[in-house]
Amino acid sequence: MRYSVKTGHPMFLNQLYHGMDGYGVAGAWLTDVLNTSQSTYEISPVFTVMETTLIRHIINNFIGWDDGEGIFSPGGSVANMYAMFVAQRKALPDLKAKGLLGFPQLVAFVSEDGHYSTMKSANWLGLGTDNLVMIKVDDRGRMVPEDLDRACKETKRQGKLPFYVCATAGTTVLGAFDPLHQIADVCQKHDVWLHVDAAWGGTVLLSRSHRYLMDGVNRADSVTWDFHKMPGLSLYCSVFLTKWTGILYECNSSCAEYLFQEDKFYDVSYDTGEKSVQCGRKVDVLKLYLAWRGRGQIGMERLVNHAFNMARYFFEKIKHAKDFKLVLPEFQFTNICFWYVPPSLQGKEHTPDFWNQLSMIAPKLKEKMTKQGTMMISYQPLSSKSLPNFFRLIVHCLPSLSEEDMDFIVTELQKLAEGL
Repeated sequence: MRYSVKTGHPMFLNQLYHGMDGYGVAGAWLTDVLNTSQSTYEISPVFTVMETTLIRHIINNFIGWDDGEGIFSPGGSVANMYAMFVAQRKALPDLKAKGLLGFPQLVAFVSEDGHYSTMKSANWLGLGTDNLVMIKVDDRGRMVPEDLDRACKETKRQGKLPFYVCATAGTTVLGAFDPLHQIADVCQKHDVWLHVDAAWGGTVLLSRSHRYLMDGVNRADSVTWDFHKMPGLSLYCSVFLTKWTGILYECNSSCAEYLFQEDKFYDVSYDTGEKSVQCGRKVDVLKLYLAWRGRGQIGMERLVNHAFNMARYFFEKIKHAKDFKLVLPEFQFTNICFWYVPPSLQGKEHTPDFWNQLSMIAPKLKEKMTKQGTMMISYQPLSSKSLPNFFRLIVHCLPSLSEEDMDFIVTELQKLAEGL
């Protein structure tokens, strides 16, 4: 513990996840003590029912589908892989038995700022990364539906089959929400599966004030939502959801008779193992169940609203500060992206080497803050907009996070930048 990063510290603002949530820790400890798998009701009677019930609750009350199914998966990347996998099988029903040979070349689409797991999925599932088309984003980092429509038409012209679009609700860097209604119109026009990667941004659905950001999610075929990200439950707590009831069984079942006998003494629909790509599957649902029951719906909503309030406070604090420069004039989510401009570079925005020098500031400040142990804030460039290194402050659902903490970030950056 001494030499590990304390992700539960309020100044750990580095990743899209954080810890620790007491409910999540309690759930993780209890399930580790019970040491069971989520594969069958026979060995996991409470948790298989709990998973089925909680997924139904999310689908009906937050996604907005009348029917559907889902499964907890080991992280958002695997949940996104589930999405591409079932979309393949939906497009080509004989694929499971016959493989890809002899079928039209499948093509998938994701925005330039979409998560890299889509690229991994294209690789792992045999699609080929050349057949994942990057769609342009607008000045706020949102997918451009017109470019998606153009790309689908071009794919068909080449004799290939467009089958899958991954829209993003809360992009990793800028926190942008793709326009789901317009993207759904394009997908409907071209008969393409629409997946919404809401691993980071799905939690806005818990807030009546902010759920508008995901308007149109009910038109998707599938959704990824990570509860270990913004809500801060213990890694990992990720769910894959789809409106197509039975498709997970159709795609993944292998009829292992030593596990999934049809003549058991109970309702075998609770044997979730046949829906999963895994055999042994860790119990993750209890972490979410305890948090939701412990805080209640209003308590969960307050956490989301508090995170937005803290992000807005920080944004307003640095907006007109001479030593801070915002990447965007406004942000949709709780990702606040900015450059820190030390005194040595202030007023030199129009000099030839300004951006090259500014790009070196974030790595230097990150090294200092990490070695001193005061805070962790990530930085990165953004190639889709040709932007050099900038900081990305991530604000999570931390009830203890305060305006004083936001003030500390500003003063600490100023302190670390002395002499640069």
